[in-house]
Amino acid sequence: MDAQFIVSLALIVATFALYIGIAIYNKARATSDFYVAGRGVPPVFNGMAIGADWMSAASFIGMAGTVMILGYDGLAYIMGWTGGYLLLTFLLAPQLRKYGRYTVPEFIGDRYRSNTARLIAAVATIIISFTYSVGQLSGSGVVIGRLLEVNTVIGTLIGVVLIAFYSAMGGMKGITWTQVAQYLVLIIAYLIPVIFMSMQLTQNPAPWLSYGDVVSEMRAIDQELGISEYVVPFTEGTKWQFIALMFTLMAGTAGLPHVIVRFYTVATMKAARWSGAWALLFIGLLYLSAPAYAAFSRFILMTEVAGSSLNNLPAWTQAWVDTGRLSLADSNSDGVLQWSELVISNDIVVMATPEIANLGIFVIGLMAAGAMAAALSTAGGLMIAISAALSHDIYFRSINPNASEKKRLAVGRWSIVLATVAAGLIALNPPGAITQIVAWAFALASGSFFPALLLGVWWKRANGPGVIAGMLVGLSVTLGYIFAAKYGGFTILGIIDTGAGVFGAAAAILANIVVSLMTAPPSKQTQDEVTDLRYPEQIEYKDGEYWLKEDAK
Repeated sequence: MDAQFIVSLALIVATFALYIGIAIYNKARATSDFYVAGRGVPPVFNGMAIGADWMSAASFIGMAGTVMILGYDGLAYIMGWTGGYLLLTFLLAPQLRKYGRYTVPEFIGDRYRSNTARLIAAVATIIISFTYSVGQLSGSGVVIGRLLEVNTVIGTLIGVVLIAFYSAMGGMKGITWTQVAQYLVLIIAYLIPVIFMSMQLTQNPAPWLSYGDVVSEMRAIDQELGISEYVVPFTEGTKWQFIALMFTLMAGTAGLPHVIVRFYTVATMKAARWSGAWALLFIGLLYLSAPAYAAFSRFILMTEVAGSSLNNLPAWTQAWVDTGRLSLADSNSDGVLQWSELVISNDIVVMATPEIANLGIFVIGLMAAGAMAAALSTAGGLMIAISAALSHDIYFRSINPNASEKKRLAVGRWSIVLATVAAGLIALNPPGAITQIVAWAFALASGSFFPALLLGVWWKRANGPGVIAGMLVGLSVTLGYIFAAKYGGFTILGIIDTGAGVFGAAAAILANIVVSLMTAPPSKQTQDEVTDLRYPEQIEYKDGEYWLKEDAK
């Protein structure tokens, strides 16, 4: 048992003990605690929780690796995921908070006065969150597998047990405060290695300012090797794919149920807006660092690993080969590892960075703890979204409206356990890389929830039949395009499966508008409620007039 293993395990066990302790201390005892944390979370802490909820294994583990492998084209992930928060913060979050429901399906059902729409939205929530959680559990498998030097399958199973326990115990109240702790762990773990690498390579402790110098050096190396230049755009796909992926991630961000529900945990519309502002700051710390990670790691691999004798490679390479995520093939039998013979999964770049840069065992252990925090925090939020859809929107609102609070909490907790196990089984043999799986979840959200919420808040003429048609058409088009592009080789303008949301969103908006105009308009009361959503809480829209709340009659 080497020192690195002991230090990494100690840090992970210590952080796990912290998360579980917080979950037990903040155990949900009422349904409002379980679903919306009692609506009492301060905006700055909610911003941290949103950041942890958001910066999943895909962001922490996969983002920098995706940018490293795709180069310029990988920036679509950063731009789309960040831009989506602007859409959500300005267009939807405050209005949804003012409506005052527990879940996104509940908002859709009540806004459109349709139980059918609510059930479809609940099923869509389960599909989207389940797809997303497969990526998170796959990420936890990468981390635990490397730490324990076992196959990622075993690591995934361990992650399933941990997530099922603390998510079911604390509900949204426990998860909120757990996510605050997880954000602090993951951001410290993410920034320390990239700052050290920046000092090693450029003698500048600010990687956000210094990595441009390394990119310039890489351009010369790329030209020397005759490979696609790192900073040249659209070498890995068409410009239409870049735009479609960016839109899919932006619209998907604004429609993800487990993200939106975080804005229900604050007291007011103003607090919801400030939560979004804080979240952008906290998320930006990681997303602005990912391109620097990518550049530094690629530069070290190109200059210190590629070109080395296969008998004299760094010790870290063998440990990652054992996980199945790194392949070293001497295809020309010259005994020297060429750049083209180094096949590295984009899911391990960040995790391997402390070893690549020889940063020491403490930093390696800290990175492992941070990666686990990222995977666990998002998986916990996703499980709450699935649980709320099953126990609140389907069981309580449709099957047993007289269920006691104790019964609803029990159904919610068992929903989490079963969903985590099912997602874990699929994550044992994931259908794609972490960022690809997550992009599918965003495509489904942009084709279903984004149009329903956007029109539900900003077009008072949208009605029940319209939203039902929109969600069904949007989901069908998105799923159809993902399968056709991934397994059938079918594309339009070079847009592959990860950009499917652009077609789903367009189809859903069109279907919603056409069907709404062909059917009876919503009641005047509903239209007044929609108009009222657009104004601050101190103002009430009623009978075609605006009233200050204390003067409203």
